[in-house]
Amino acid sequence: MTKSQGMPKPQKWALNWALGFGHWPFLVFIKKIKFPLARFPFSVYSVLTEMSETTIQLSPVQQKFILHWGEMGTRWGINRTVAQIHALLYIWPKPLNAEQITLTLEVARSNVSTSLRELTGWGIVKNVQMMGDRRDHFETLDDAWEMFRIIIDERKRREMDPTLELLRDCLDEQKKARTKDAHTEERLEGLHEFLESASNCYARMAKLPTSTLRKLSRMGDKVLKLLPI
Repeated sequence: MTKSQGMPKPQKWALNWALGFGHWPFLVFIKKIKFPLARFPFSVYSVLTEMSETTIQLSPVQQKFILHWGEMGTRWGINRTVAQIHALLYIWPKPLNAEQITLTLEVARSNVSTSLRELTGWGIVKNVQMMGDRRDHFETLDDAWEMFRIIIDERKRREMDPTLELLRDCLDEQKKARTKDAHTEERLEGLHEFLESASNCYARMAKLPTSTLRKLSRMGDKVLKLLPI
């Protein structure tokens, strides 16, 4: 027995017409014909349930945090949507799927997919699976210290390391040039020395466990007293 068998003629005609020619006239037609939802061939209740599960309600504080994080992201050279998705995943207590993120932030689905790939590439968002749901869900790190350590590591790799390599190449090229330029060479050497020292200092700090960095931050001025200044 097909879905249309056993239905009253008006409903049967509407169903066959919609399946054959499109949905818009069908929606107009059913507004004029009233019949029980229990006899309707499609599950309206399941659609409403799925929509309620996909939509999440943010508190005013959560909205304020997400908007600010997105604004700060643009000042740090990060796409606004990328920053807002990261903020949403950080502030929400459960992993979210792409549909939930799309509806909550009111951004394009393709933009969400691109942003999630970027955040996953940074290592601050990971893909998790939820029981009974085949969709991919995403969550970010709970520990702010670990999260920012990963962000700093990635920014160093993407920004500082290429700059140091460029400065080395520029210095080598300048020193081999037939026309000497003492001013340019001096400026490049000064910048290279600073970034090289900062990179080495960070490399030593990066070897310390997060728990040690927490303790050092709490010591404050006591750390300076230990230094031979």
